[in-house]
Amino acid sequence: MKIVVVVSAVVAVVVSFLGSGAWIGTPIAEAAGGALSATSTLVAPAGPAFSIWSVIYTGLVAYAVWQFLPGRTARHDALRAPIVASMLLNPAWILAIQIGQVWLSVIVIVALLAVLVRVFVLMQQHRPEGIADAVITDGTMGIYLGWVCVATIANISAWLVSLGFTGGATVWAVIVLAVAAGVGVFLARYSSGALAPMLAIVWGLGWLAQGRFSGEVVDTTVGWAAVLAAVVVAITTVGTRVLGRKRVSAG
Repeated sequence: MKIVVVVSAVVAVVVSFLGSGAWIGTPIAEAAGGALSATSTLVAPAGPAFSIWSVIYTGLVAYAVWQFLPGRTARHDALRAPIVASMLLNPAWILAIQIGQVWLSVIVIVALLAVLVRVFVLMQQHRPEGIADAVITDGTMGIYLGWVCVATIANISAWLVSLGFTGGATVWAVIVLAVAAGVGVFLARYSSGALAPMLAIVWGLGWLAQGRFSGEVVDTTVGWAAVLAAVVVAITTVGTRVLGRKRVSAG
């Protein structure tokens, strides 16, 4: 299984490089008729937000090496299978977009989100083996989960727009951002203040806000809603973490 993790990480990185249009093929923002461009919907983050993938892919490669080293415990025996699934679902999503099937990309990204939630639950049940494990494993998969939460919202919205749904765009966007904030709060409470998912969610929401305050698709209502959602997630996460440590100290 260790070798499968390494191979899956390589596949994820290579397919991402090829499928993103960095060398050959069509850039994701231009594929599927531009359905997932930074200006396709009111909940699409601005272009620079997607640079977070470089952090995620670096982390996945680091994890592939880390889990292969001797001395890893039952924690990684439990984590390997769902992490492999997450590595393979990512290139599957890229393929769905490259062939222009936005509906299929929604199915894949929802499956990816479910797998990452499973990984997150397992990480809470099996605590890190040390600081390095916390950074490499929990950090990488937490950022992966947080970003995919934001990406799922953008993907579903892009699919609805491709079907012709345009009514009440601002109201829909605000509702979606409220859901994003709720997800971020839940992850914070469930994990006693895990920082990695929060950082990715705040990153995505921040760039979403930037895209609504300036650029081609301006909507200040959505922009401020994104800012508020990001602040709520950040404050809840930090507050939960601080209060948890105080309780431990008091105990």
